[in-house]
Amino acid sequence: MYTLVGSPKTRAFRVLWALEELGLDYDIIPDPPKGETAAALNPTGKIPSLKVGEDAIIDSVAILQFLADKHGSLTYAAGTIERAHQDSFTHFICDEIDGALWTAARNSFINPEDRRVPAIKDVLKWEMERSIKALEERLGDDEFLMGDRITVPDILLAHCLGWMRSAGFPLESDRLRAYVKRLIGREAYKRADAIRNPA
Repeated sequence: MYTLVGSPKTRAFRVLWALEELGLDYDIIPDPPKGETAAALNPTGKIPSLKVGEDAIIDSVAILQFLADKHGSLTYAAGTIERAHQDSFTHFICDEIDGALWTAARNSFINPEDRRVPAIKDVLKWEMERSIKALEERLGDDEFLMGDRITVPDILLAHCLGWMRSAGFPLESDRLRAYVKRLIGREAYKRADAIRNPA
């Protein structure tokens, strides 16, 4: 049994979706950032965390890869060339997509007002456009980033592309819009989304 700590309306949704994809048993403590449990598990108070017995893993990407490795799904095996390509996608998404969105959020509402640089969002949108073109080329006509099977970076990218929309970043790519539609049509995604947005 795992315990996911973090509101499903945050990056914790990535972990929630993976738990559903893997068919695992879990509980949720829907703490906000710096909530009591979140702060006890992570010195920064960031979410999500995943409680595993007496231990806890912090950072959504680390949690996703741990779950994928442990349960032998959503990933290629460490040491294979496929895993190297998979990790390449993961790092690109973290650096170029997630990083830009997080910087935009910090400069929109997270940082104190006197520490924000709102004009940076225009630069981030320009950078994002270049990153999206690179991803579009790498995806090609494949169903998923790694071909015909969903892996960790697909969960990351689909989450980030949804975050882009809510953050006001345009997604000018029919190929990636179709890719997102395929991913959010998955039954595991629908179950996780119903937890995130209960009727």
